Amino acid sequence: IWTILGFPITRTVFLILAIAVIVSALLFFGLRKKSVIPSKFQALMESLVSFVKDGIAIDIIGPEGVKYVPWLMSVFLFVLIGNMYEVTPGVNFPVTSRMALPAMLAAISWIVFVVAGIKRQGLRYFLGIVWPSSVPAALRPLVGLFEFFSILFIRPLTLAVRLFANMVAGHLMLTLLLVSGWVFISNVGEIGAKAGIGIAWFIMALGIFIFEIVVITLQAYIFTLLSAVYVQTSLYPDH
Repeated sequence: IWTILGFPITRTVFLILAIAVIVSALLFFGLRKKSVIPSKFQALMESLVSFVKDGIAIDIIGPEGVKYVPWLMSVFLFVLIGNMYEVTPGVNFPVTSRMALPAMLAAISWIVFVVAGIKRQGLRYFLGIVWPSSVPAALRPLVGLFEFFSILFIRPLTLAVRLFANMVAGHLMLTLLLVSGWVFISNVGEIGAKAGIGIAWFIMALGIFIFEIVVITLQAYIFTLLSAVYVQTSLYPDH
């Protein structure tokens, strides 16, 4: 779109920056005034914070989860709004369908849960991964090898790919149906009654549109939930 100090501001970069502004505005205007009788907007934002705090941070991580609430709340809202771009008129492009963004979010989650494990256990965190004491001694080398790659490599990879793949699939499905429908309807003069197929495509796209809103919300929840689960397993490996 334009360049600032040699740094190109593409449509994707602009939309990512817009997410930061939207999330900040939602939290600021929704929580700045603690009214005894909250407005609908304040009640909504307080419910979201309580959902992440009580339903994810504390329920999954435990009492120590409170200090992870700002991070988990940021991840949840960032992914949710980034996903919602898919069904936003005039945008219709989920930024999470660009692999670099889910990969970066997964990398941050990886850093958080690894650092949490090191702070709690020291270097014994890595020893517990490669030499799990709860496994019979004869199986520890094999299980430790699997655990090493699973925890330190597979977890962030699957976290990123799960979000990326779901958003790409939904985006492509909606695009295919809407474009196909438009092609049929716009050529009604040439194909006659067959243009009715385009109407069917549009109706099907509307159904998938509603379904995608559910998927969008679910993917934001799953990404945040798994991030909390990984922190919990780093803090309490015996669990």
